[in-house]
Amino acid sequence: MRHLVRLDDWDADDVRAVFDLARRYESGDGPRHDGAVAMFFPAASLRTRASFERGAHVMGLQPVVFPPESLDKPEAAADVAGYLAQFVDAMVVRHADISVLDALAEADALPVVNAMTDENHPCEVLADVFALARDVDVRGLRFLFVGADGNIGRAWQEAARLFDLDLVQCAPPELAVPGARWTDDLAEAVRHADVVLTDGPGRHAEALAPYRVTADLLATAPDGVRFAPCPPFLRGREASADALDGPWFVGHAFKRALLPVQQAVLAHVLAA
Repeated sequence: MRHLVRLDDWDADDVRAVFDLARRYESGDGPRHDGAVAMFFPAASLRTRASFERGAHVMGLQPVVFPPESLDKPEAAADVAGYLAQFVDAMVVRHADISVLDALAEADALPVVNAMTDENHPCEVLADVFALARDVDVRGLRFLFVGADGNIGRAWQEAARLFDLDLVQCAPPELAVPGARWTDDLAEAVRHADVVLTDGPGRHAEALAPYRVTADLLATAPDGVRFAPCPPFLRGREASADALDGPWFVGHAFKRALLPVQQAVLAHVLAA
């Protein structure tokens, strides 16, 4: 049985299969599945939930949605997964604690897909790589992640290992992702970046204020630089308004890739 809890769980063959499937779903030719998916999302989830629910429905899967607190009851994960497997074909889970997803996957009763934890966000980053790969070989790009150690930073580290990406993090030293190539010189880092990524600062807003991405900084980057902030973002927080309103911003349509990629992830785990 196949799961996606971390991108480290997968190899190049998995990625090729998912990206091939995603292109088929984009063209309206993706495989259909008659069944249902249990989805666990908080009320505040927006893009990931909309794309997973819509994607599942279009490919023939009925979404059955629960709040993530449903997984916090005093019940063994193996029993939760075992019972759900009688009614649904897979689980899509957004939960703060990745160990909850690990336990569900270890039960091996049905495929488990990570829709975000405090540790990582594999589908989000997988969709970003897919969107970028439409135009260029991503292994030839220089990626700069500006932000703290967190689920997006760690997911990009997973992606760097999986895709062999040239990735550097820029942040204060105490906020570096373990094992990341790192610098605290934002101006110098942007000058060598083909793709600039950000994440919301969370509780590190004060420490990250000097690392705000601006139009002046992006103007020093190589020609064709892409600025791909992870939503939700705020103008004037991790990026200035002129950075987000400028030609570097990949735009809202960039996240359209979430729909076919997450359909492809579901199809891939269900096919195992």
